[in-house]
Amino acid sequence: MNRRLSLAGQLLALQVVIVCVVLVGVAAVTVAQSMQRAEEVESRRALEIAETLANGSATRTAVELGRTEYIRITAEESRSTSGSADVVVAGADRTVLASADPGLLGRPLDLGASRVLEGRSWVGDVELPGGHAAVAMAPVYSARGDRVLGLVAVQRPYPGVLGSLEAAAPNLLTYLGLASALGIGGSLLLARRVKRQTLGLEPAEIAGLVEHRDAMLHGIREGVVGLDLRGRVTLVNDEAIRLLRIPGDALGRTLEDLGVAEEVRATLLSRGVERDRAVGSAGRVLVVNRLPLTSRGRPLGSVATLRDRTELLELRRELELTRHVTDTLRAQAHEFDNRLHTIAGLIELGEAEEAVRFVHRVSSTRSEFGHAVTEAVRDPALAALLIAKASQAAELGVELRVAPDSALPVLSPELSTDVATVVGNLVDNAMDAASGAGERWVEVGVGLVDDEVDVVVRDSGPGVPPGMETEVFRRGVSTKEGAVPGGRGIGLSLVQLVCTRRGGEATASSADGSVFTARIPVGASLVDA
Repeated sequence: MNRRLSLAGQLLALQVVIVCVVLVGVAAVTVAQSMQRAEEVESRRALEIAETLANGSATRTAVELGRTEYIRITAEESRSTSGSADVVVAGADRTVLASADPGLLGRPLDLGASRVLEGRSWVGDVELPGGHAAVAMAPVYSARGDRVLGLVAVQRPYPGVLGSLEAAAPNLLTYLGLASALGIGGSLLLARRVKRQTLGLEPAEIAGLVEHRDAMLHGIREGVVGLDLRGRVTLVNDEAIRLLRIPGDALGRTLEDLGVAEEVRATLLSRGVERDRAVGSAGRVLVVNRLPLTSRGRPLGSVATLRDRTELLELRRELELTRHVTDTLRAQAHEFDNRLHTIAGLIELGEAEEAVRFVHRVSSTRSEFGHAVTEAVRDPALAALLIAKASQAAELGVELRVAPDSALPVLSPELSTDVATVVGNLVDNAMDAASGAGERWVEVGVGLVDDEVDVVVRDSGPGVPPGMETEVFRRGVSTKEGAVPGGRGIGLSLVQLVCTRRGGEATASSADGSVFTARIPVGASLVDA
């Protein structure tokens, strides 16, 4: 079974191949330079030999007097002493007088492109059966130097590739050895570093992780947003793009450039940890969880998850309204049952007149409260809710009253439902707090101010503990004893979600009890005429 090389092994092999290719290239360049220098040296030596022999007075005299034997002996001595391939002496008519090649004697010498008989030395090269050779020609002048008597030509073979490589071998091997050691050592260090940076994972494993991450990222129903230290998007999935209503090419851009709502942007860019924070964005209520990211103590950025709680809010609101109605009916049934028993008892005792007065007294009290509510609150649904809550408050021994300055017109059905949800939950919370106090009362104030529905609920309870004015609106947070996460702390979080969804806010404070204030923007065409 063939086993593939690891990433570090592949990098090492690749680096070694690169080093070998570079070394071969360096060796080739070195040999080429060595051959070029050798050719230059041989050309200069050939010219020096030719000029030395041509300028000798004995050579001049022998050529001028035609002493061929002497010329040949001198040429052969020069050739053997200098190690040249051939030393040729020719007369002014180009006839060869001396040469190591007997076949050239007495024959005309091919001068090629040289102008040596015009008195100019010349250097070139010629093709030989064994390779190239340097050729240098120098003129032989008369003793008086007024005319050219002939020429001296010297041939010196160039060294071949093997010869040049052999000459350069000592230095070349030293340099190549050092370069190889450094290259392979560097390759090993690079391979180890890459292996550490990839956590020992191979390319196939890294690709698999990326594919699984993308599939998981775009498959989950929660929005995921990753930001770097400069607030630029480094990670975003399809759900986050949908919830934030940002372009699909969000990577590398800041939240401000993408047009993210200011409240959402502030939450995502906050320095600390955010858990289940409700924010409004584009008509939705989003629950944001944000966590800073660090690696080896170095901050990298942050990652945040987004959940759409709009549909859950609608469902919870309907459930809360149903619960309000159920609790109210139960309280009214209990209240009517008690009053019927009181009336029946008075009749059995023969106190018919007292029974009549009791009926009138109860009817008058309820009529006065109902009249006060309907005068201040023109919206039928909210008025009915407050009247029903009065029965529930009476059962708990709490006085429910409407603030004297309350004045609310008829609202659109959608806004009316939201306001009823806020009032119902705030009143329930206030009655729960006031039921344990000495003086038990709850006051509700509603009004329309600057295109906002303002709801203020006060109670005689112990108040919100200092420092928890914001925390009480988080889901699962409660100041009641024995509170269980998920059991209590839901009503106020629902109030916060409704207000946030409509662009408002809910606040809490303690002043002679608890004071909860909710502001709900009306918006365009949300108040019925």
